[in-house]
Parts: sequence; structure tokens; C-alpha cells
Amino acid sequence: MQKIRCLQFALIIILTVVPTLQSISSEPGDLIRIGIVTDVHAHDVDSPGELKVMTNYAERLTSFVDAMSAWPADLVIELGDLVNGAFVLGPGYGDPNRILQILDDAVALLSALECPVHYVLGNHDLYDLSKSQFLVAVDREATYYSFDLAGYHFVVLDAEFNDPTEDDFDHVFMRVKCRIPQTELDWLREDLAETVLPTIVCVHQPFDAEFDREAGGPPVVNNAEVKQLLSESNAVVAVFQGHTHESSHVEIDGIHYVTFAAMVDHTLPTPPSWAAVTLDPIGRTISIDGVGLQDDLELTY
Repeated sequence: MQKIRCLQFALIIILTVVPTLQSISSEPGDLIRIGIVTDVHAHDVDSPGELKVMTNYAERLTSFVDAMSAWPADLVIELGDLVNGAFVLGPGYGDPNRILQILDDAVALLSALECPVHYVLGNHDLYDLSKSQFLVAVDREATYYSFDLAGYHFVVLDAEFNDPTEDDFDHVFMRVKCRIPQTELDWLREDLAETVLPTIVCVHQPFDAEFDREAGGPPVVNNAEVKQLLSESNAVVAVFQGHTHESSHVEIDGIHYVTFAAMVDHTLPTPPSWAAVTLDPIGRTISIDGVGLQDDLELTY
């Protein structure tokens, strides 16, 4: 698929009769169609101190929603940094209370989808918010959990904990360094031990990345421990990640670590980016059809 083709894609959507969304199949063996979007960085237009392209997130996110509805997706996963947080600047820093409204506006756009939407916490999401505020906005009860769907097990992780204290990020500006706390690791180990299904893990900061100043600092501090846990489980086939804004893929111990391109990046001109992911439990394949700067990938496990 050609990468920069958003206008063509939008025309296809407009000229095509949108199929009726099918209910999510609970039968193993069926293909699963998943929309992946990350690093939306929802941002308002009243931000004279911010010269990035994040103010046009609504247009980009609407294109994604239209595409996923037309496909149609069985499931959508948002991989973190849905809201831009304290970078939403007015004169000075403006009123941080605006962040909640901006988050609500972004969630409202995704709520137009008829399929379930799962939200992963990112570092920007907590620059001006608490985890409880975010959960209320996205109508979820927990920041990390798991669920099964048509022959796959999905795990949503929360890496937004301070290092080394392991307390929650909460209204913490410019924090990127994070970790998976011991309580979550214990839960994850038990959760993976109880499933017999191929498992997809979703997290914001990548587990496979080393320190990179250009990417905003260190990712998950205890990523080596987490990767070892995932490898030893013999259950995980892929990890879906965001945060770096770049599309990348690496295979470690038979696990595909896929980092998805940001929907919104810092500089112009960048196209809206997202992915249509098809999981085939019979063929044991993960097909990633990229839009914008997201790479196409054909993965086997």
C-alpha cells in the first residue's frame, strides 16, 4: 500500500457505501480486524506558544474513524498520548483545566466508532491529569487488564509509574522515564500463565528501545525484566507500542515488537498515520497495512 495517500483514501471513503459493522466474533479461527492509532496529542487552537501540527488532530482522527468504520474494524486500540497535556499552551501556560475538555473532545470523536475502543495510558496523558480522571474520560475501570477475542488474548499495560518509587504518575509535567511496577508484573505473570491463546501486549513506551535522547529519554526502565517475563511465558506473539512517533519492528525471542507511527508529529508536512491490523489465528500471521508514515508489515509467529 502506498504510504502517503490520505487524500485518495478519504475520497474512497466518501464514494464508497460504508458496510454495516459486524459484531465481534467470539469464534476462534475468524480473522480479527484491529485499528491501531497512537500519539494523537489532542491539542487546542488557542496555543500561540505551540507551533506544532497537533492542533489539527480532530481532522486526522476523524479520517481514522471514517476509515475504521468503512473497513470495518472489530476493535480499535489507542496506544497512548491521546491528549497533549501541559504542552497545550496559551499565554504562559494557560489554564490546565482545559486539558479535560480537550480529552473529552478526542474521546467523543473515537466514540463514533461502533466497535470497542481500548485506551493505553501514555506519559502525556498524565501531565495535567490523574489516572482516575483519564479513566473516567475513557469510561474504563482499570489502567491495566486483559481480555480474549476470537482466538487471541490481549493485554493492556500501564507503564506510567515513577521510577524507582513505583507510585502513579499524577499531574507530572515532562516525565518520560517510567517502569512497570512489581504488582503489575506479578499480575502479568499470572495472567499469561493462565492463557493458552496467542497473546498481544499493548503498551505506550516501547520495551525494546534503549536510551535515546532524541526520542525523549529512556523508555520503560525495567524493560529487560519485562521482556524476559514475556519471553518466558511462551504466550506472547507481539507487543504493540507507540511513543517514539516512528514506525519500527524488531523480533526478540520470537516476539514481534511493533512500534507504530504517530498520528500527529511535531513538524509539517506529515500525513495522518495509523494502521489496519489483521490477525489470522489459523495462518498464524499478523498483517499490518499502514497509512501515512506507518510501514506495511507481514509477520508470522
